[in-house]
Amino acid sequence: MNSTDMKIALVTGASSGIGEATAERLARAGYKVYGTSRRGAQGKRSFEMVALDVTSDESVEAAVSEVMRRDGRIDLLVNNAGFGVAPAGAEESSIEQARSIFETNFFGLIRMTRAVVPHMRRRGSGRIVNIGSVLGFLPMPYGALYAATKHAVEGYSESLDHELRMRGIRVTVIEPAYTKTPFDANFMEPDAKLDEYRATRTHVSKRVNEVMTTAEGPGVVAETVLKAASAAHPKVRYTAGKLAHRLRLLRRFAPSGLVDAGLRKDLRLDAEAASQPHRTARTF
Repeated sequence: MNSTDMKIALVTGASSGIGEATAERLARAGYKVYGTSRRGAQGKRSFEMVALDVTSDESVEAAVSEVMRRDGRIDLLVNNAGFGVAPAGAEESSIEQARSIFETNFFGLIRMTRAVVPHMRRRGSGRIVNIGSVLGFLPMPYGALYAATKHAVEGYSESLDHELRMRGIRVTVIEPAYTKTPFDANFMEPDAKLDEYRATRTHVSKRVNEVMTTAEGPGVVAETVLKAASAAHPKVRYTAGKLAHRLRLLRRFAPSGLVDAGLRKDLRLDAEAASQPHRTARTF
């Protein structure tokens, strides 16, 4: 393909995991891909890496301007950069920590979108794919802050898609479930731990680790991103992987009480509470 005919993709958080797999897949599909990370180029890849900190207005503007200088357009933006807090009660993270995760997972996505959309709007075309999560439509006990950022991404993405359709731009959110990546290696530890949550926090961490042993790889998400990016009539939401698809169907069609009970059973929350006789578990 002639370089002038190649679509230009910008993928944030592409140094590992879902971002790296997505950038690689897009490159194989014929896109000219710019991946980003805070440290810029790292090792040999099939796509170019540029330095970008999504929490910095100046860094975002510099990275987008550099891509525009080189290629004159951005056809696809994949907002993937983000991190999570290790399993913890919502009460165990300070306001500062809550702000930190929103600054990257949500406001970073907004910064990137605001920097890229004007260029897409002037061309009258473009795709924005936001990496969300099944936790954007399901709760996650002991993962409330991360779930909150992904709920925010869902609402922002759907609203933005309505605004930009008439400009030739479509917005999609991808909803993976558990995905086998180094993501958990970058977990931020809760900064206000309480003894009251210690036993259940440990229990939930163990359960999550058990589930991760059978999780699908990031390639499943990358294929879904490509599908959304290349669809003639893209949907606003795509689940990525078998478990994510089942959870979406469960959320859509099952009674809320059944979903609630299933979630607690899977994480064994009530069993854990029952094993602590000095506490009283109540069901309303």
